[in-house]
Amino acid sequence: MPTYPTSSLAASLRIQTRVIWALVLREIITRYGRHNIGFLWLFVEPMLFTTGIAALWTALHATHGSSLPIIPFAITGYSGVLLWRNGVSRCANAVEPNKVLLFHRNVRVLDFFLARVLLEIAGATASFMLIATSAVFLGLMKPPADIGQMVVGWLLLAWYALGLGLVVGALSERSEMLDRVWHTITYLYFPFSGAAFMVSWLPRKMQQYAQYVPTVNLNEMIRGGYFGSAVDVHFDVIYMIKANLILTVLGLAMVRDVGRRVEGE
Repeated sequence: MPTYPTSSLAASLRIQTRVIWALVLREIITRYGRHNIGFLWLFVEPMLFTTGIAALWTALHATHGSSLPIIPFAITGYSGVLLWRNGVSRCANAVEPNKVLLFHRNVRVLDFFLARVLLEIAGATASFMLIATSAVFLGLMKPPADIGQMVVGWLLLAWYALGLGLVVGALSERSEMLDRVWHTITYLYFPFSGAAFMVSWLPRKMQQYAQYVPTVNLNEMIRGGYFGSAVDVHFDVIYMIKANLILTVLGLAMVRDVGRRVEGE
């Protein structure tokens, strides 16, 4: 019984893994260089941003509409913002600086997007874990009530960033304007992302509409995992899986079309 298909698939996966890893290393060196703390900026930068927001809110005694402690509320919200915002933004205009690498037989346009998104996911995840662990150790926040739910929510958010990144990245190759406009869109999207509010705080008529926003669902899931029964959360895992699948399939189809046009030049 022939085994060529299985061995061929395994060999292809190994090659693909090496290609993406090489692109990730190239991206780190290109973006952060070899001097000072180098690639450590990958997670130090989002750590500084999230810590700064939490410290600012605490210093100003800012209120977010409930009695929930401000530090864990800020950390669980803004860490997710950095994950999807940076992951998607890095996919915009990802092909042009790397186009010369397409002369290598095993490099495809899809690899550029995967390398950039995976790098941002790794940085945001490391940042979130370090900030949360440090805050728990210092007594600034309690350990999560359900870490498993938080992990699932974070993974779904990473998947969302990947799917949306593929779509935005492919569109940016069709129009340079999107690369400029996307940053404005992220700022406009932030108030609706669920990072600074919870669905239960909204008027009842608005709650069902808020749950159509993917990041609102995921923020609710992550915060529900952290705060446990202290909060009333509203999220739909099946809805998010469907939304992520649609984004991913659409993104892969669009990236495939971009690959045909770019490699054909």
